[in-house]
Amino acid sequence: MALLDLVEYLDPTGNILAARVPPDGSGELRLGSQCIVREGQLAFFARDGRFLDMLIPGRHTLTTANIPLLVELLKLPFGNKSPFRADVYYVSLQQHTDLRWGTPQPIPMRDSQFGLARIRAFGTYIIQVAEPRKLLSSVVGTRGRFSVQDVEEQLRSSIIARVADVIAEWMRERKLSVVDLATEYDELSEAAHDALKGDFANLGLELTRFYINTITIPEELERRLDQAGGVAAMGGIDGYTRFKAAEALEDAAKSGGNSLAGAGVGLGVGVNLGAVMGSALTPALQPAPAPSAPAMKHCPQCGGQVVANAKFCSECGHSLRAPSCPKCSAALPAGAKFCTECGTSLNS
Repeated sequence: MALLDLVEYLDPTGNILAARVPPDGSGELRLGSQCIVREGQLAFFARDGRFLDMLIPGRHTLTTANIPLLVELLKLPFGNKSPFRADVYYVSLQQHTDLRWGTPQPIPMRDSQFGLARIRAFGTYIIQVAEPRKLLSSVVGTRGRFSVQDVEEQLRSSIIARVADVIAEWMRERKLSVVDLATEYDELSEAAHDALKGDFANLGLELTRFYINTITIPEELERRLDQAGGVAAMGGIDGYTRFKAAEALEDAAKSGGNSLAGAGVGLGVGVNLGAVMGSALTPALQPAPAPSAPAMKHCPQCGGQVVANAKFCSECGHSLRAPSCPKCSAALPAGAKFCTECGTSLNS
């Protein structure tokens, strides 16, 4: 095993939480070896599973002064230059941003409006190492590399469980529906952050930021909400039904269908197609009634047909006004010889 006169670690990915140098086991060191710790790093010296001395950022020459616990454990004499074996772990203190979480399956929620609704939630979070020794001893163990990806699955499990509890409690206490949650993201994010801090701290991590970016509902519920909005926009169920029926007919015509059953697929209003078409389209499709013909009568002079209320014949010009009594002006029936009102003789 080669003697390590210079110990350092560069993270090529930016995702490493902790790494051992060398990665496959203990290294050969000696007093006088150089150890470089960069900004955003801490270096820990370990032996036999015990994490002993820690070095802060800077360039260090290993002496009995800066690794006293290791020197004491190994009983190294003052000024000793003989190699000794030790593990050197570098821990990253940088923030790991834009980590994503999401519910793989819909989560059922009791809903004040819909009874039961299934939602999915998605967001991001930011972490960093807060307690390096706890991370190394309880999580990293003997692994040579430990990245964010190695712990993400465990973190997501905690996130999904806590977020589901927070949303359910939030909806119950405030009697909210899932459609109301879009205005609650900031408050829900803060509540979920508070609920999750302890889970992350148990791993030596700090959850510095947590965001709920979106909460989605099933497509079926989205369609119901769209229909409810359509009903309101159309002035009620009758107007909405007529609109959807006409829309379905247009779709059927575009697709070349010649039956109303094909058009009914697009209605989506939960009613029988025949009833919808009958009630919605009959008034529009029935022809307007033909105007009735005016009453007619015959001209007593020429026998031609004229409108019943005409005052003169359109064929011969004969007056069609009813005869009247020359004395009292009472209307007289045709062919009368005496006035039925005053008895005046009409033969003179």
